[in-house]
Amino acid sequence: MRVVIADDEPLARERLRRLIAEFPGYEVVGEAEDGDSAIELCREEEPDVVLLDIRMGMVDGLQVARTIAEEDMPPAVIFTTAYPEHALSAFDAQAYAYLLKPVRKEKLKEALMRVRKLSRAQKPVTVAAPGTRPKREFVLATTREGLVRVPVDDIIYFVADQKYTTVSHLHGEVLIEESLKTLEDDFAPWFLRVHRKALVATRFIAGLERGKGDESLHWLRMRHATGLLPVSRRRLAEVRRFLTDDGTGE
Repeated sequence: MRVVIADDEPLARERLRRLIAEFPGYEVVGEAEDGDSAIELCREEEPDVVLLDIRMGMVDGLQVARTIAEEDMPPAVIFTTAYPEHALSAFDAQAYAYLLKPVRKEKLKEALMRVRKLSRAQKPVTVAAPGTRPKREFVLATTREGLVRVPVDDIIYFVADQKYTTVSHLHGEVLIEESLKTLEDDFAPWFLRVHRKALVATRFIAGLERGKGDESLHWLRMRHATGLLPVSRRRLAEVRRFLTDDGTGE
């Protein structure tokens, strides 16, 4: 599991990093020393879990937790703090655990295992059964020519970029203002989330490629599309599982 550590004390971050290194299956993918950096790091790295201090300057840990909870794929939050009085607020911010400093190895391991169990219990990737249809049959987009209706059968992928979402379909592209979360809910199980910014039609997936020069990066090839779509490290296992079940591979 991918872990981000956010604490304004270098020694506290180093201690947590050393503890996590003793647990197999966990990787620290980044560290942040303030709230703003923690938010940006979580958006960039898409960790499975973030170890979060409470007091970190202008933007505290509680604000960080509430902000990242609004992301489409929020990480689990484990608070690590010297202040017991914030526990109630922490759980109101959807924290998985609240650990007091100095963080004990056994308590940290217990909290991480709880997150892992909940992650494994999440709904697995599914392939649309024959005859099943999504909740919606199309998306509506406003263009220079007026309203355009794009049927779900023609949609290759959705890519989000700030305010707008690009809909790539068999006859071109249009922009809409719907969030990927809404689209994912409405068009399941025909679409697979491969990145926090990308949702793809499973029937148009052609294969998975390793990044040139950096084999830790992966890209998805789509039929009827010229470009490649990024696959986040957090979603890579799900994509591979889908490709294996579907008989397609790298």
